[in-house]
Amino acid sequence: MGRGRVQLKRIENKISRQVTFSKRRTGLLKKAHEISVLCDADVALIVFSTKGKLFEYATHSSMEAILERYERYSYAEKLLTAPETETQGSWTLESSKLRAKIEVLEKNIKHYVGEDLEPLSLRELQSVEQQIETALKRIRTRKNQVMHESISNLHKKERALQEQNNTLSKKLKENDKNIEERNAGLLLPPPQPQLLPPPPQPPHSLAPLVIGSGSFQGAAAIREDDPAQTHTMSATMMPAWLLRHMNQ
Repeated sequence: MGRGRVQLKRIENKISRQVTFSKRRTGLLKKAHEISVLCDADVALIVFSTKGKLFEYATHSSMEAILERYERYSYAEKLLTAPETETQGSWTLESSKLRAKIEVLEKNIKHYVGEDLEPLSLRELQSVEQQIETALKRIRTRKNQVMHESISNLHKKERALQEQNNTLSKKLKENDKNIEERNAGLLLPPPQPQLLPPPPQPPHSLAPLVIGSGSFQGAAAIREDDPAQTHTMSATMMPAWLLRHMNQ
């Protein structure tokens, strides 16, 4: 005998309803995976249990990307089919979509800070954990980059200060050296006056008188023996101006 058709109505027994939900949910997720693989289709499946627990399935693209794509196509189709008088309604729909996105983002933020994690499944918790680890890796990479840049800037400032310090030290040494040379110049003895050489004697001076004792004796002998020679000798020893005065 063939299997009879199951009557589609709400199962009143709570336990039977939960067992049936688990079996059908598993089969539904399996069928969604099969159609995505066989037909190369983007599939997104969302199921809420009677207790409000979320079950979802998405292909290689994320659930957010598929929903955003669906909203774009749905909104574009509504704009093409709706008359111009319904423009205000389209804006209302767009605002409701934006509010829904804001709620999803706020929910994700709560999950990232560790809040409202009870309704999440194991797969969803693993996804949140992976996203947090990826964010931490990016934060640590950026932090290390900022630290290296800060250390490099500090090294550059240190080298600049060292060069400035060396320049100031050289200038200080030069100033000390100039002060020492100036003080040494003040302590030097005053210069001694130089003695000028004696002026040259004019010709026909009385220099032959200082020739020696022999000359005086010879001159005396000539004066004693010959008065003419004495006069000649005296005239020879006297300067020309004295002779002219005597001849006058």
